[in-house]
Amino acid sequence: MIRRALVAAALAATALVALPAGPAQARACALGYQCVTTYYSDSTGSQVVGGRFEGCDGSFYEWGVRTVHQDWSETPCS
Repeated sequence: MIRRALVAAALAATALVALPAGPAQARACALGYQCVTTYYSDSTGSQVVGGRFEGCDGSFYEWGVRTVHQDWSETPCS
């Protein structure tokens, strides 16, 4: 009984470790705003590796890679 519990716990722990992390998600841009998200290679913010622009008309442009190290800004549409 204890052996089964240990095997089950080991399998569960292995499954959690083996799951890959998904890409970082950009913050949602509110209606009536233009938003820019910049992604960096690490927490120092010294190397830009990707970005996303969301325009006032609903258009968007993405390039590069998304990471957890990001800077986000929004500007009201006029």
